[in-house]
Amino acid sequence: MEKPILVVASKQDGDAIAAIRAGFSEKLGRPLDFEIVEDEKITGGFIAIVDGTVYDNSYSSRLHDFGRRISASDDGETPRGSSFATVGAVLKHRVSSVESGSTTYKYGEVVSFADDIIQISGLSGCHYGELLDFGGGAIGLTLDLRLDGVGAALLDGSVSTSSVVHPTGRVAEICVGNELLGRVVDPLGRPLDGRDIRAIKYRPVEAPAPSITQRAPVNAPLETGILTVDSMIPIGRGQRELIIGDRQTGKTSIAVSTIINQVNKGVYCVYCAIGQKASTVSGIVRTLERAGAMENTVVVTAFSSSAAAMQYIAPYAACAVAEEFMYAGRDVVVVYDDLSKHAVAYRSMSLLLRRPSGREAYPGDVFYLHSRLLERAAHLSNDLGGGSITALPIVETMAGDISAYIPTNVISITDGQIYLESELFNSGQRPAVNVGLSVSRVGRSAQHKAMRAVSGSMRLNVAQYRDMAVFAQFGADIDSSTAAMLRSGERLMELLKQPSDTTFSLAEQTAILLAFSAGAFDGFERGDIDDARNGLLRYLSENADKLMRNINATGALSENDRSDLLRHFEQFSPAKGGGDDGGTE
Repeated sequence: MEKPILVVASKQDGDAIAAIRAGFSEKLGRPLDFEIVEDEKITGGFIAIVDGTVYDNSYSSRLHDFGRRISASDDGETPRGSSFATVGAVLKHRVSSVESGSTTYKYGEVVSFADDIIQISGLSGCHYGELLDFGGGAIGLTLDLRLDGVGAALLDGSVSTSSVVHPTGRVAEICVGNELLGRVVDPLGRPLDGRDIRAIKYRPVEAPAPSITQRAPVNAPLETGILTVDSMIPIGRGQRELIIGDRQTGKTSIAVSTIINQVNKGVYCVYCAIGQKASTVSGIVRTLERAGAMENTVVVTAFSSSAAAMQYIAPYAACAVAEEFMYAGRDVVVVYDDLSKHAVAYRSMSLLLRRPSGREAYPGDVFYLHSRLLERAAHLSNDLGGGSITALPIVETMAGDISAYIPTNVISITDGQIYLESELFNSGQRPAVNVGLSVSRVGRSAQHKAMRAVSGSMRLNVAQYRDMAVFAQFGADIDSSTAAMLRSGERLMELLKQPSDTTFSLAEQTAILLAFSAGAFDGFERGDIDDARNGLLRYLSENADKLMRNINATGALSENDRSDLLRHFEQFSPAKGGGDDGGTE
């Protein structure tokens, strides 16, 4: 064991040295034989080096000055024979002789603080991502490691220069489990809804993604209740489906409708709001409460007024909450709203930490920022319980530019995207999904058999109608078959319109699409399609309830079920006298 060193202002103060030796012997439980080094520059007090740990109780209390003087001794700036040169030589010998680890400082000091970024001297044993305690309730997150200190971002509270910083030995973590269902929390697990949380389990916000061998194929459908999505852009449990579009085009509405549709389906939901206004998050929570969806939902939010570091860790914290359910064998949907603000928060921290910037001033690791988050979404193998996390990240574009840096990055990470178009939204087509630019790379393997049976040609029909509608705007002469296709396309687009607070079950979606292909809506004008659809669904609910429940339970459409539905469509049609049943109401 290396001999400990005790640096004092004067060797003549024998009583003080004896008291220090006795104090350390009592603290460590063994007698210590210090090598005494005199240095009048510490003014008073002492600096002890025991087993590689520095205990600084000097009056100057400037560890970084101490380190600089030692470093200066190597360059010949300190006179030969000075006490600092002696200490420097001893420390250099000790460091070179220790195989693992080096001299560590148990605490640090705030050198500068501006824009929630803190530069700290000391803390040489600190780890990346470790939480730091600044006292007075202030918490920071280590993001930059240097030889002479660390750079950190403030999560909460306030600090001042010369404040003493203590490492916590813990990484950022959040409480998890069923206790969080129905609650609104911040990325550190602290409640924001005015009620206490009795958490008994915590998970770190950062965690490795499941390996390939731990994953199972994505083949179980996740029903969103949105006819356009479920029929043409199916989402599977364990998939990563991007929702992308300009501001105010209905991106959040699609995510919220998906959460609402999971009520009574055994799927847990986590909604992560990043950089949103408190009023916006409150409105979403009220919407979920009215629909009864908060009972199986956790809301993790870092408001726009929160520190950039809180916005940075928010999606990772939400994913940690979801992982607890996934590894317990449950299916989870996680909405990240939105990753554009997440990237901006990370960019601001990186620039303030003086990291090199790249395209659009984003740091070079911005791709890793989102890939390590979205790769945590998976469908686990049966050996691990078969749970899943379905990620629905949201990215905002500017003027429909999907070739910008962040959109292209996230598109390359995800398994498909739902692209919302401003032109469609402003024309009244809501949800404003551009089917041509939207895709699900999982495809029909994550779709119910009943939906596959009735939606086979929908994408083609929508694409043909949109192309022909543009051509017809110029007033060109069109033949009868083209005119019929345009009328049919208009009715189909009207059927795909869906209010944000309305969701359709699998049986209802199947019935709507089968009725369209069977011509049940041909007798209605374009403006009457919505009422006709609602009337048809009411008619089936009253007269074919058992049939609809069977389709929902089995997920398939048998020939007998198809025949029964077609018979009901004929009875519903006004041409057959079925209008009195509510079909044309």
